[in-house]
Amino acid sequence: MPRTIHLKVNGKQHAIEAEPDTMLLYVLRDQLGLHGPKFGCGLSQCGACTIHLDGAAVRSCVLPATAAEGREITTLEGLGSVDKPGPLQQAFIDEQAVQCGYCINGMIMTAQAFLDSHPDPSRDDIKQALDNNLCRCGTHMRIVRAVERAAKNWRPAS
Repeated sequence: MPRTIHLKVNGKQHAIEAEPDTMLLYVLRDQLGLHGPKFGCGLSQCGACTIHLDGAAVRSCVLPATAAEGREITTLEGLGSVDKPGPLQQAFIDEQAVQCGYCINGMIMTAQAFLDSHPDPSRDDIKQALDNNLCRCGTHMRIVRAVERAAKNWRPAS
């Protein structure tokens, strides 16, 4: 039976109707029209659906929307816009780190949370942090360079 779920996404409050076991990814995409998070595997293995929940990178494809009530949700759209991309988004643009673009949501959202807690990482730290995000295109080194570029002037979110 559908119920009202109250979510705070990218700083805005939303009341949506959904079944209690509806995964957050579907609410974000289908009801709120946010297309940063992608459906990849549906098993929390690829990272395409990554969002921030209270600042931590989590996989939204296995998280019931009800588990996010009362918490701060940030999607890729919440990090910047087309006109004013966030620092990490701009670094991905500058390094031309996107090929097909499917993994980029997960890479950026994971890297953002990582940099917020590790503002001066080594290349190996970055590679390890991104290790659980799958990319089939092969732009791995550009992705790592983009995170390194952003880390040079990183100011953790408060």
